[in-house]
Amino acid sequence: MTYPIAPTPAGRIWRFGNNVDTDAMAPAVLMKSPLPVLARHCLASLRPEFPGSVRAGDVLVAGTNFGMGSSREQAPQALRELGVGAVVAQSFAGLFYRNAINLGLPVLVCADTSRLADGEHVVLDLDAARLRLDDGNVVACEPIPEFLRQILAAGGLVPHLKRRLGKA
Repeated sequence: MTYPIAPTPAGRIWRFGNNVDTDAMAPAVLMKSPLPVLARHCLASLRPEFPGSVRAGDVLVAGTNFGMGSSREQAPQALRELGVGAVVAQSFAGLFYRNAINLGLPVLVCADTSRLADGEHVVLDLDAARLRLDDGNVVACEPIPEFLRQILAAGGLVPHLKRRLGKA
C-alpha cells in the first residue's frame, strides 16, 4: 500500500552514503514484480533492516549523487510504497530527482547533512525547506520552487495535471 506523503513528514532519519544507485532501490531482478514485492527489497543491499523497519514519515538522508544509475521510476515508487516521507541529500542524480517529484516524493538538496544522524527524529517543513531535530536545532535546505511544491502537494505530476485540467 502506498502511503500518502504527509504535509509535514516526520520520523526517524535513515542515513545512507554517497552514490546510492537506483538498482539498490529497485533491484533489476525484481523489476517485473508487483510494487509491494519490489519495495520489500528496497535498499536491502545497503541496509538489510531498512525495508522491514522503515515507517511512514521516515526521512532518508544521503550524501552526494543519490539516485544515480538508470532512470527507474520504480526507485522512488518503492520508497513511497514503504512510506518514506522525504529524501534529503547533498545532491541528486537529475533523473531520480525529477522522477521523485513527478511521483510525489519530496526530495530536498541540503549542503550540510552532517548534523542529521541516523536514528534521530526529525520534522520536515517542506515550505520552509528545513528540518527540525528534537534538540531544537534546525538544518536548512535549498528551497523547493513553488511549482514543484504544488506537484508534491497534489501527490505527483499526474494528479496535479488532472486538478489543473479540471478532471479530478
